Amino acid sequence: MRSTPAQRRPLFPRGSWREVSRIGTVLQRETVGGSLLLAATVVALVWANSPWSSAYSDLRDLTVGPDALHLHLSLGTWAADGLLAIFFFVAGLELKRQFVAGDLRDPRRAAVPVVAAVGGMAVPALLFTLVNLRAGGDALQGWAIPTATDIAFALAVLAVVSTHLPAGLRTFLLTLAVVDDLLAITIIAIFYTRELHPLLLLLALVPLALFGLLVQKRVRSWWLLIPLAVLTWSLVHASGVHATVAGVLLAFTVPVLRSQAAGGPEAGPGMAEHLEHKVRPLSAGFAVPVFAFFAAGVTVGGFSGLADALSDTVALGIVVGLVAGKTIGVLGATFLMSRFTRATLDEGLRWVDVLGLAVLAGIGFTVSLLIGDLAYGAGSERDEHVKVGVLVGSLTAALVAAVILRLRNRTYRRLCAEEEHDTDSDGVPDVYETDAHR
Repeated sequence: MRSTPAQRRPLFPRGSWREVSRIGTVLQRETVGGSLLLAATVVALVWANSPWSSAYSDLRDLTVGPDALHLHLSLGTWAADGLLAIFFFVAGLELKRQFVAGDLRDPRRAAVPVVAAVGGMAVPALLFTLVNLRAGGDALQGWAIPTATDIAFALAVLAVVSTHLPAGLRTFLLTLAVVDDLLAITIIAIFYTRELHPLLLLLALVPLALFGLLVQKRVRSWWLLIPLAVLTWSLVHASGVHATVAGVLLAFTVPVLRSQAAGGPEAGPGMAEHLEHKVRPLSAGFAVPVFAFFAAGVTVGGFSGLADALSDTVALGIVVGLVAGKTIGVLGATFLMSRFTRATLDEGLRWVDVLGLAVLAGIGFTVSLLIGDLAYGAGSERDEHVKVGVLVGSLTAALVAAVILRLRNRTYRRLCAEEEHDTDSDGVPDVYETDAHR
């Protein structure tokens, strides 16, 4: 008697209705943030290439803050070290939330976006290194620049060109972007720490532990949490480790699950969900756009200046890494997961859908600019070339992904209509209830 083959599990599972709804809300907020990010970038570029460009430079380089703990910084540095810590705090909360209480707590579901994120970081770094292998000097210091995906920009493009992307693919993109941003901050901490003061780093553990103790006890008093978070950030900054690492460390101390003593699921949102709800608008609506405003202002100098910048192998390596490296890395890693496991694409999806997302992951703006500053020094000539490379690479990836995903949007619309055609009185589409009982 012939044995029936084991059923192949879906590569991009639909997920639970609760998690799909939450992801949809997150994407809407990030889309608004992406629009503000784009506006801030355009303003910075126009101002930096106008007759008043010196005023932009003076504003960016204006130093404020106390001398204590090395906090007398330029506004540009405050944005990169301070405001991006808020962004990474939210990213850390989202990642912990997905892996502790979301659909990705199932290792089989988590494996695909995590492996894709690793592939989407390794291949761009390899291509950048190959392009700059014979460049000499400090060129290879920027190997990590094309490794990260900008969540806000990528989701903003996705919202404009493809309004009906299936839930499994949307979750995949969001998780991939969060994971590789967290991996990027790990790279920053390990490879871009110039001078380390271990005592200050150890001292940072004291307010960090107090912050963790309070959030574990579900204390929501801002007058207690904010000073401890700021002190942790200040000590990490003074220790020589990039201060954005503090945002991730603080996020990882926050509990995700609701307190059983407080009534379990009926007690309201958990601590991580509560903090994310409060801080995400600040991150998407203020912190990231302001960073983009101070980081993206590069004087291009017309087409000749653009050509000169792209003649630098560093800028060229960034473009190749973002456009080709991200596509090959994400798509290749996802295909290998399908090839060597029992996973397969859902009915109605095609590999061109994954290709579109892989190209879209090449929008590496926020963290790429941050790593560029750390690799070559803010304001240096090579740093200006980095900005051009990041802008050109991200814009190219966005345009190519827009073409691919726009062509597939009609199929996405049909799939979404099929998923949500029948809805009971409980407001949950029948297809999600069917999946839950499989």
